[in-house]
Amino acid sequence: MDAHQYDVVVIGAGTTGENVADRAVKGGLSAIIVESGLVGGECSYWACMPSKALLRPGQALEDAMSVSGSREAVTGKLNVSAVLKRRDYFTANWNDAGQVEWLRNAKVDLIRGHARFTGERRVSVTDKEGATTNLTARHAVVICTGSDPAIPDVPGLAEARPWTSREATSARTAPRRLAVLGGGVVACEMATAWKRLGSEEVTVIQRGARLIPTYEPFAGELLKPAFEQRGIGVLTDTTVQTVERQYDGVARLSLSNGQTLVADQILAATGRQPRTRDLGLETVGLRPGSWLEVDDSMRVKAVAGGWLYAAGDVNHLALLTHMGKYQARVCGDVIAARAKGKPEASAPAPWTQYSATANTSAVPQVIFSDPEVAAVGLTEGEAKARGMKVRAVDYDIGRVAGASLYADGYKGHARMVVDQTRGVLVGMTLIGPSVGELIHAATIAIVGAVPISRLWHAVPAYPTISELWLRLLETLGL
Repeated sequence: MDAHQYDVVVIGAGTTGENVADRAVKGGLSAIIVESGLVGGECSYWACMPSKALLRPGQALEDAMSVSGSREAVTGKLNVSAVLKRRDYFTANWNDAGQVEWLRNAKVDLIRGHARFTGERRVSVTDKEGATTNLTARHAVVICTGSDPAIPDVPGLAEARPWTSREATSARTAPRRLAVLGGGVVACEMATAWKRLGSEEVTVIQRGARLIPTYEPFAGELLKPAFEQRGIGVLTDTTVQTVERQYDGVARLSLSNGQTLVADQILAATGRQPRTRDLGLETVGLRPGSWLEVDDSMRVKAVAGGWLYAAGDVNHLALLTHMGKYQARVCGDVIAARAKGKPEASAPAPWTQYSATANTSAVPQVIFSDPEVAAVGLTEGEAKARGMKVRAVDYDIGRVAGASLYADGYKGHARMVVDQTRGVLVGMTLIGPSVGELIHAATIAIVGAVPISRLWHAVPAYPTISELWLRLLETLGL
């Protein structure tokens, strides 16, 4: 066999790329993965793992402070150096030796360098010394290069050298004054984290009317006063007009409301852009720098021959690590099945092993802010926009016995969205302490299309916060 010929060539060794290659190999194919940075990618070093490591100690302290008896035992504040040391542990100190070993054990070859397409099924890899290796794929090339933070086109912002999610999750010290541009997941999580870790002033600047605007409206409306109660300023319907980094390092932000905000550091958390600009996409008929549209098997629609796939952030379906890994499992499996000529893989039916159907109707997400926000499926507005006849049912989580036992004065809210025609759950949104641990039950109900009448027989243990399900169903009329 030609040493540079493989059944599958995967570009990008983040969690998505790793899983594509692993599943392809388990399916009986040979695979090589190309990576120019750290094996393990964004999630392992600059996103999920470090961000949750930064957030969890503060959450644990809040939990202790929220219960009489343990509250009186809390005698100190967060040990910031210990929190950062724990963060560094979960990123393996930005060393990918363990991830490389995982690939080796999975029988996936690794080549380090920058990948560029040179034609159909052909990829050229240039290492840091300038040496080039040419790879050819027998069956498929999979793009798993992820996304980069998008810096808004605000005069002076780029010159002010703002943090992105990478710097925010890997920083060594808390800026005294932090301005956060954006009101989405990264903005809310990092505002929470750095306020707890010592930033005296944290201000979130959101151009829209509320935080987390893609969620049910009540979530953002409840998050704003909760932030303000914890000392995080929130400016909605506000944009940054100009930024000036002064000689002393202080940044001055001129705002659309006429105010000037002074900050020591700025976090730009206003969205993502595809990491496809320098892959040679033009050689295979695609536009450099574009998101890659795929079908449910992750095959790129615009490329003839069925050999090119894209999984994870780069296809813009759901920019979440767990969804990238889900897509990767489907992608690796379907490539292996098609290589073996399995007929069921040629045009996969929904909700089968070879179709990533959950991308459109059952995407779960948790925002590890304070309080947490968790959601899966469709909002009431999204369901109505799809032509569904739905009913939204709301309940105050603090009224559930398990919640009042979990924390004194528990504050939270839940909404489930029911498709009245089919009698099934299509969406759930929760806000409150630790609600992220509740969302998977709703995910199972949505994916399984469990009839509401059957859910009535899923009896929640008492007294747990999961009794919320019973209260929601009672409110629905069961």
